[in-house]
Amino acid sequence: MGKYKIKVGIIGGSGLDSPQNQILQKKTEVKREDVENDFGLPSSNVYQGTISGVDVALLSRHGPGHKITPTAVNYRANVEALRLLGCTHVLASTACGSLTESIGRGQLVIPDSFLDRTVHRKGTLYDGTSPNYAGVCHVPMEPAFDPRTSKLLVQAAKELGYDVREGGTVVAIEGPRFSSKAESNALRLWGGHLVNMTTCPEVCVAKEAGLLYAAVAIGTDFDCWRESEDVVHASDVLAVFKQNVSKVTELMVKAVELIGKGDWDQHIDDLKNLLCSSNVTSH
Repeated sequence: MGKYKIKVGIIGGSGLDSPQNQILQKKTEVKREDVENDFGLPSSNVYQGTISGVDVALLSRHGPGHKITPTAVNYRANVEALRLLGCTHVLASTACGSLTESIGRGQLVIPDSFLDRTVHRKGTLYDGTSPNYAGVCHVPMEPAFDPRTSKLLVQAAKELGYDVREGGTVVAIEGPRFSSKAESNALRLWGGHLVNMTTCPEVCVAKEAGLLYAAVAIGTDFDCWRESEDVVHASDVLAVFKQNVSKVTELMVKAVELIGKGDWDQHIDDLKNLLCSSNVTSH
C-alpha cells in the first residue's frame, strides 16, 4: 500500500455527458454546491464510485445537457473539485477535429502536446484567488500530458483491440465557432494534428494542481481544410462521438484498472517537487 490512495477523476466531454450511468459501481452523488471551492462552482455534480476496486470521481465538463460553452467552463473549479475529493489522476475525453489525413473519423488519439489559441480564459490557479496556490508559479508544460498515464491509455486501447495513435498535438481554440478555412490551414502549418475547444486550460491547471492528467481524443471530422469533405457541423461531431461512446467508455474503464495496479508514490512526489521548485515566490 503506497502513501497515496489512488483515485481517478474522469472529465466527460461532448457526447460523454453521463458516464456515471455506464461505468461506476456503488455510485454516490456529490452536489456541485458541496464541492464549490475558491474558484467557484464546478460544471456538474460529481458522481463517485469504483471501477475494478479503484475509487473514481466523474464530472461532466459542459454540465447536464451540454449547457456550458467551452469558454464558460470553469476549468479551475472542476479541477480543484476533483483534487479536493482526493483525486490523484485525471482522465479526460475530448471530441476533436482532425488536421491531418492520418487521423480519420472515430480514430482514437492519446495527445502529448498542445497549442493554446484561447484568449478569454483564466489559465492558472496561481493568480491570488486561492491560498492553496500562493505565489508565482512558472510550471513547465513539457511534458504537457502525464507520460506514464498516457501510456496506460495507449496500453488499454491496444488490449481492447482498438486502433490508437500514440502522441499528437491538440490545438485549443476559443470557440464556440469553428475555424475558418484559412485558420484551419494555418493550424496545420503550425504542426497541429487535432483541434478542439477544451484542452486548454484544463491540462495546464490539472498539472498545477498536482494531478496526473491524460486525455483520450477522438477524431470526429476534418474541420474545414479538406477540399473533398463537407465542412464541420456540430450535429455531425456529436453523431460521430456518440457512435464511439462505448469505445471511449471501455477505454476509460480499462485505463482505471491499469492505473490501480501501479505504484505512483514517486511519480506524485516528483510532480509535487516540480511545482514547489517552479514557485519563484519566497514563502
